[in-house]
Amino acid sequence: MHAFDVLGDPVRRRILELLAEGEQTSGAVTAVIRTEFGITQPAVSQHLKVLRDNGFATVRPDGARRLYAVDHTALRQVDEWLAPFRRFWAPHLAAMATEVARGKRLRRLAAGEEHPDLRSAR
Repeated sequence: MHAFDVLGDPVRRRILELLAEGEQTSGAVTAVIRTEFGITQPAVSQHLKVLRDNGFATVRPDGARRLYAVDHTALRQVDEWLAPFRRFWAPHLAAMATEVARGKRLRRLAAGEEHPDLRSAR
């Protein structure tokens, strides 16, 4: 299965988002996915299997539990495939970061002008 076929499914993308927060038990993943997508535990297990089989997730036993985590191998391959396309969005993201920083600075300056006590604390 191609990486984008794996990532094309919204349930699998959400599972990866959960795993990106840190190791998760299959029960914890299932609880979130059942609430958000209304699918059964066996369906969640199938999505976890697809992620494991395609190099996006790892699993390790921890007593009676199974802990899942992101496996960076397949994600690195996706990142490499996307590399030639970054030129289309990287400048826009850099410009957006500059504008966000400028806005934060202007808010800080405006807050300092409105509150003289803040200026003396700097």
